[in-house]
Amino acid sequence: MPKEFSRTRRVGQQIQREIALILQREVKDPRIGMVTVSDVEVSRDLNYAKVYVTFLQLENDAERIKEGLKALTEAAGYIRSLLGSAMRLRVVPELRFFYDQTLVEGMRLSNLVTNTIREDKRRMAESGREDDADVAADDTEDKA
Repeated sequence: MPKEFSRTRRVGQQIQREIALILQREVKDPRIGMVTVSDVEVSRDLNYAKVYVTFLQLENDAERIKEGLKALTEAAGYIRSLLGSAMRLRVVPELRFFYDQTLVEGMRLSNLVTNTIREDKRRMAESGREDDADVAADDTEDKA
């Protein structure tokens, strides 16, 4: 019977917490700015870790996102050494940083839904069916 949470999953969650603290407190590179660690995937042998990050202030600026990832890659050795002192692991995984676009995509989709609902209300109001627009909006809010 498989375990509910494997060791690699637990180690990944702990690494995520520790890297988030390290980035918040120890790394002072201005190219990084406000960064969140959204996920960490650790290989089965714990030698490699994919760290997915989101830059909060750089939502659509591709050049600054590249610079932030480059800064994180350059600081990977330092982050790894701090991670090794914070965690008791026989092998500290090699860190590879990737940009996670799920937050930006989620916000984009949410805006699309909001704009569509607003447009539907406007169209129904123009056609004289304001009561139908309110009912339709209430139905979509209940489902969300």
